[in-house]
Amino acid sequence: MNIQQRRVYDEVIESVINKTGGLYFLYGHGGTRKTYVWNSIITRLRFEGKIILAIASYGIAYVLLPKGRTTHSRFQILNLLKEYSTCVIKLGTPETNLVKNSSLIIWDEEPMVHMHAFEAVDRTLRDIFGRKDELAQIKPFGGLTVVLGGDFRQILPVLPRGNKHDILNASISSSRLWNKCKLFALTQNMRLQQIEYEDNDMLIDDFGKWVLNLGNGDLQ
Repeated sequence: MNIQQRRVYDEVIESVINKTGGLYFLYGHGGTRKTYVWNSIITRLRFEGKIILAIASYGIAYVLLPKGRTTHSRFQILNLLKEYSTCVIKLGTPETNLVKNSSLIIWDEEPMVHMHAFEAVDRTLRDIFGRKDELAQIKPFGGLTVVLGGDFRQILPVLPRGNKHDILNASISSSRLWNKCKLFALTQNMRLQQIEYEDNDMLIDDFGKWVLNLGNGDLQ
């Protein structure tokens, strides 16, 4: 791991082991190896016998996580969400018992979903954990450690006939929970480090900057 990856790894592991809870967001563009960080955390904690829920918002992302599931499948999130919606999972079911015994949730590609889905999971977990601990009702995700990840340069929530303002307001960064997130950033493109060129360092640095400028819309 590089220094940035190790910082995320150490803090999440410490949070889970000490059961302190916490909400984290790992930001990184393509090639910074977010999935590598996820898999390292999952492997370590599962080896110790802990239950980790590895989920992703859509598509191929969940396949890259060990025993991964889509978020909607895992928490049975409604397709039509409102501001105060909750998930469909019910108390006493195997799904709820699994959540109760979990030590960590890793949620990849989170910026792609509407913040109402994000808040529905939060509201549901507060209810589940708050049955035995009243303080859990006021903690993000009921006091469970949750790590989110993604790249805001990629696709944001898709809103039928929505304009830019609507889309930004539907993003997780507009959620009431966003200020409770501790942010980490991966900036070193590890994927490019594996490419071999004669003038390797210079080409990698130039191409890495070009990719970021493209994503930021700064190319002239």
